[in-house]
Amino acid sequence: MLVLPAKLTHQEAAACVRMLQQGVNGQSGSSTVVDAGGLTQFDSSALAVLLECRREAVGLGRGFAVKGLPPRLRELATLYGVAALLPAAP
Repeated sequence: MLVLPAKLTHQEAAACVRMLQQGVNGQSGSSTVVDAGGLTQFDSSALAVLLECRREAVGLGRGFAVKGLPPRLRELATLYGVAALLPAAP
């Protein structure tokens, strides 16, 4: 499972994308799960990071899900029309 940092704003987004890309490429399973439960400070850049991670996973033929997405970030995803692209992990 890949884990997001506590803070994910525009300033941290590029480094976080690189970290997640390495994590996705280093996995061998059929699905990628990202744990967002530790996010305490974020902006809409967190959505862009998650969507890029999803793109990487799907590009490798894997499923994608997010565990512990904060309610406020789920609301942003709904507002932007991308909530369906970030399914909750079981």
